[in-house]
Amino acid sequence: MRMDANIIVAALLHDVPEDTSVTLKEIEKNFGKDIASMVGGITKLGKLKYRGAERYIENLRKMFVAMAEDVRVMIIKFADRIHNLSTLKHMEPEKAYRIALESLEIYAPIASRLGMEAFKSQLEDLAFPYIYPREFEQVKALRDQILSEGESLIEKILGQVRQELERSGITFADIHGRKKHLYSFYQKLIKKGWNTENIHDIIALRVIVNDIGDCYATLGVVHKLWRPLKGRIKDYIAQPKPNGYQSLHTTVFYEKGNIIEFQIRTQEMHDEAEYGVAAHWHYDNSGVKLPAKDVVWAKELAHIQKDLLKNISDLEELKFDFFRNHIFVFTPKGDVIDLPEDATPVDFAYHIHSDIGNKCSGAKINDQLASLDTPLRSGDVVEIITDKNRKTPSQDWLQSVKTHVARSHIKNALKTSEHRQWFQIILPKKKTG
Repeated sequence: MRMDANIIVAALLHDVPEDTSVTLKEIEKNFGKDIASMVGGITKLGKLKYRGAERYIENLRKMFVAMAEDVRVMIIKFADRIHNLSTLKHMEPEKAYRIALESLEIYAPIASRLGMEAFKSQLEDLAFPYIYPREFEQVKALRDQILSEGESLIEKILGQVRQELERSGITFADIHGRKKHLYSFYQKLIKKGWNTENIHDIIALRVIVNDIGDCYATLGVVHKLWRPLKGRIKDYIAQPKPNGYQSLHTTVFYEKGNIIEFQIRTQEMHDEAEYGVAAHWHYDNSGVKLPAKDVVWAKELAHIQKDLLKNISDLEELKFDFFRNHIFVFTPKGDVIDLPEDATPVDFAYHIHSDIGNKCSGAKINDQLASLDTPLRSGDVVEIITDKNRKTPSQDWLQSVKTHVARSHIKNALKTSEHRQWFQIILPKKKTG
């Protein structure tokens, strides 16, 4: 991944304070403050401080805070977790299951939100057989069958695309086939009722070109060769996903009823898609160290976990807000709002501002009036209608909102309103005259 030296050194030292008598102070003395800080963020809590579930929660809290302070800690944690997952067969089944489940429900979604597709896919695919062993075997057999039938077809299509790009004068860095990862394929199968005919990206062709202009020119070449499916052209270059992902996607009708997906991007977009925030810690070709992105949601998570994460059951709410699939929706001005899947216009309103949420009276989704409990989908343009005379949110909203932010604002506003009414009842009215 072309990481810088400090990250490599911290990775090599990450278990030293936990497994030996060497202290963090000694690591700082020998290797410097930056490396010691990363190792401190990775090291688990002292052995005697907490036990059982309490220790597990405290370790998670420590990880969330460390991630907000320095995302490099998570890069090393992902590498460490992938190594752990690859040795699960040597562990007790119960312990192996626990590590695999945590990887699937916490680590992989964090990798996804950090835009690190390479880590996300490895974490999911290594954990998959330990959580759903029967389904893993079914999905693997199904994908292997599809791939064996499609290999010669892919080579033929790649040849046609190369030839047409050369004829059009478009220089490409690479063209290759990309097979869908097993856990991602499994999730798609569940959504599509296990009907593979409705899944068009089991094999996707990836074209990597020199610049953005060539991306759109390549899209034109692909559409000149084959007819695109309606509604399947996605421009993530003009409208990137919240985690920074950029690419052009199109799905086309190929001969004999075959349907093929293409992903078109530059090398920089490809690095960003594979390594996310980690792509900002390596050196470019001139030897210049690239800056890291500020991860706003990680800072938000570190802030609210102090109040929210008290025991194991609280973890479910955090998983929903931060670790499940996320969608991106737009304000009428084109600003991107990042929300968990199935979030509602009320969640959207509170994400913008608590006043807009409290005074929310209706919503338009893609210029159509919609109820306030309508689940939003990626790409929706949402406009909130407010009523300036509205004093409090509706109690009913608590049944449909999905985010912690919306839920806490609604509860606070309702509590404040109750207090106000109570004071109006008990305080004596002023005498007149």
